[in-house]
Amino acid sequence: MRRYSESPPATASKPASSRSDFSTLRTLLPYLWVYKWRVALALSCLVGAKLANVGVPVVMKKLIDSLTISPSHPQALLVLPLGALVVYGVLRVSTTVFTELREFLFARVTQRAVRTIALQVFRHLHALSLRFHLNRQTGGMTRDIERGTRAVGSLISYTLFNILPTLVEITLVLGYLVTHYDIWFSVITFVALVSYITFTILITNWRTHFRRTMNEMDSKANTKAIDSLINYETVKYFGNEEYEAKRYDEGLQSYESAAVKSQTSLSLLNTGQSMIIAVAVTLILWRATVGVIDGKMTLGDLVLVNSFMIQLYIPLNFLGVIYREIKQSLADMEKLFSLLDQNREIADAADAKPLLTHGAEVRFKHVDFSYDPNRQILFDVDFTIAPGTTTAVVGHSGSGKSTLSRLLFRFYEVNAGGITIDGQDLRALTQDSVRHAIGIVPQDTVLFNDTIEYNIAYGKPGATHDEIVAVARAASIHDFIDSLPDGYKTMVGERGLKLSGGEKQRVAIARTLLKNPAVLIFDEATSALDSKAEQAIQAQLKEISRTRTTMVIAHRLSTVADAQQIIVLDHGRIVERGTHQSLLAANGLYTQMWERQQAKADEEEVLN
Repeated sequence: MRRYSESPPATASKPASSRSDFSTLRTLLPYLWVYKWRVALALSCLVGAKLANVGVPVVMKKLIDSLTISPSHPQALLVLPLGALVVYGVLRVSTTVFTELREFLFARVTQRAVRTIALQVFRHLHALSLRFHLNRQTGGMTRDIERGTRAVGSLISYTLFNILPTLVEITLVLGYLVTHYDIWFSVITFVALVSYITFTILITNWRTHFRRTMNEMDSKANTKAIDSLINYETVKYFGNEEYEAKRYDEGLQSYESAAVKSQTSLSLLNTGQSMIIAVAVTLILWRATVGVIDGKMTLGDLVLVNSFMIQLYIPLNFLGVIYREIKQSLADMEKLFSLLDQNREIADAADAKPLLTHGAEVRFKHVDFSYDPNRQILFDVDFTIAPGTTTAVVGHSGSGKSTLSRLLFRFYEVNAGGITIDGQDLRALTQDSVRHAIGIVPQDTVLFNDTIEYNIAYGKPGATHDEIVAVARAASIHDFIDSLPDGYKTMVGERGLKLSGGEKQRVAIARTLLKNPAVLIFDEATSALDSKAEQAIQAQLKEISRTRTTMVIAHRLSTVADAQQIIVLDHGRIVERGTHQSLLAANGLYTQMWERQQAKADEEEVLN
């Protein structure tokens, strides 16, 4: 058998460091490169659209110049303008056709990239450790994912449909001005472009931290709101509605402050951009007017230069907005991709094999474990659950009982020792096969906000209705479900709050039965129920565990008195083990716990 050395203490995943814009773009590119031929065709259409767009003012110049030809050649007025008009119309149509064809080709690329990234993040979050999910803030994280996936589409749209076309058009216009006119036209245009872009980038970069602050405050406010609404009953119990509103408003105030700063700084940016464009257009028209007066340029040239500047002015006017949106999208995507940067604390070995059960013997071999290096939870825990038998683990709160189930599910790695099922070390097996072989009925059953049928079927997705009914009967909940107006289609509400504790537990039992696991875990499954409901469910638990390897984690000792083996944990160490009778005879910790619980039960009976 493979030997495992002692592994270092598990530590929480470190938060991902701040990503640069370049690293964010580098992460995005592979998702687009999957459709490289579509991308290439779309870019070709982009260039075609801009060539046609730049060609329109050139044809307009020819048309105007032809109209100023000497009256001695009137036939030219009938032939050349007609040809120019046809070409003008074709170029106008071509601009639209190429633009729409580009959109058509790129639509699938954009949407598939958004879908692929969102799905990858979703799967990655499920692959992260329990430690990560215990530390997360659900409201803020879901808002980060929502903004990030939306930003993917926005970034692609702004970059490839706005920035790149604008750069292509600027290049074509500058090339035409250099080759056909006075160098000053190109110099003025180039200087204006450089000044505009530099000013936009500098001011936008300064404004970006306002956007980041807005995102953080938005996520924090959303986290507080969701947390408060999830705990609605607790808020009502303590009458803290106004307190929760103030906490929420603190986040909104911070968001408001950052939003105001962002909006006022936007005014500065817009004013500066407009001034640069106005000066440039004025200088260009001045040079063109002088050229016409000097006879070096025709009226067609004047119209051409003016048209070029108008064509550049419109996208340049939006270039600032687009650049801001790109920076915003990059800021939004940063947190999304940072989730992908989170390392999986528990990963399958490269040569991991599926679990093969033949009886399902479970063994904890000298297990040491700690959630935090400074506080060890389990010390040299060593016991075996024979196939088809029930072992109970009891002890005071905080003794490490529930930690055993988490280690068996491999939510965490042991620090020393090992855990085997039928002699196979969990670290040599695929996590999916291990978890498929284990079923659990937890103390706090959390149900999905869906139908009862959906929640039972969750134990075996794709199960037939007859299979669901069969396990519901076995869990003694079919008659209750059948009595409801909507039957199995009844919605259970958020976290199953429309059902009582006993009803939720029976749904959990049915769900676990449908999974049909080789190993069963009952983690204080009846501790939150009253005595009558506990007795009814306890009988069902004993029945379904009759032929399975079962570990019962319990606080009430009366529920495990008939277990084949009882393990007593105290501060993470096994201090006693044996049957109920042998442990009572030993007159140790188990006996003290038993007598204390019996005395409490007698008091409650007298009071009742």
